[in-house]
Amino acid sequence: MSLRLTTVVTTRSLSGIFRNNGVIASKRFSSNRRPVVIRHRGKATDATSNANAKSSSPAESTAAPATKTAVESSSSSDGVPLGKTVVAMTLAIATVSTAANIAENATASTVPKFDPKSQRFDQSTFMGRLSKMLLACDPTLLFKSGAEVQRCKELVEDWKNQMNNLPEGMTETEMSRKLWEAQRVAGAALHPDTGDTIPLPFRMSGYVPFNGPICVAMVASQSTSALLFWSWVNQSQNALVNYYNRNASSEMTNETLMKSYAAAVGSALTVAFGLATFIQKRYSPEQAKNLMRWVSFPSAVVASSLNCYIVRSPEIDTGIPLVDRDGDEILPGETSKIAAERGVNST
Repeated sequence: MSLRLTTVVTTRSLSGIFRNNGVIASKRFSSNRRPVVIRHRGKATDATSNANAKSSSPAESTAAPATKTAVESSSSSDGVPLGKTVVAMTLAIATVSTAANIAENATASTVPKFDPKSQRFDQSTFMGRLSKMLLACDPTLLFKSGAEVQRCKELVEDWKNQMNNLPEGMTETEMSRKLWEAQRVAGAALHPDTGDTIPLPFRMSGYVPFNGPICVAMVASQSTSALLFWSWVNQSQNALVNYYNRNASSEMTNETLMKSYAAAVGSALTVAFGLATFIQKRYSPEQAKNLMRWVSFPSAVVASSLNCYIVRSPEIDTGIPLVDRDGDEILPGETSKIAAERGVNST
């Protein structure tokens, strides 16, 4: 009787414990460190699995922020690195300005006698052509005021009087250097054919500070949409540079200008989109992301060449005047389409 009573009490005690606590894993039942499965109301609970789940939750909670941070970092890397863009632009401006200053000062004592229809540097040599481009692209020319530009223009127009009546103590070489510099300042801001002031972003001296950040943004683009946007901005700026520095002796209507612009920008976006689509279909997402930064260079080269040709192609239709080495027209009132085609193709 006592044994039966003890069994009933024990059974009832265990049943109460099960009802109150649900699961029990005591040291007595798990002395051999084996997984203990206790069935309660038709459900099986693995104590070891529960322990592992509890122990893994902190790791999972720690890994979640790390994964989120990695995703955010990857997302932010697709944007334009503004800090690096500013640094690159500053270094480019400083490099070109310094090189132009060195080229100008290095030839200060050997400048040829000034002639507005001639060249300061020998264009038959590489260094002569390089020096000319460095001085033309000098960003410091952007800081010249309108009044100073007009003063330089008037000085160049009065060059014969200046050369024939040298100020006391000034040599002919020094006056020639002064006139060459005046011509550079005036030529950087004013169109040679019309005399109109060229907006700052579309001058040759503004190419580095204004187009440089756009080029950096193109290289940093790792998605098709970003690449297309910056390609459009780049080619729009190139089209306006070509327009403002065109040969204005041949007239261009607004309709022709808009058609040329649409064709130029369209060709740029077509090349960029075609290459980007090819890369994304041919390579894995990770490889495509790394290769996208190289798309901007070939697309810019092809599109810029087409851009220049299309924007200046009206010159071929109308022709340009023929002039001699002194700038005088050979056939007044007549134009040459052959000369225009050679000039556009050479550019």
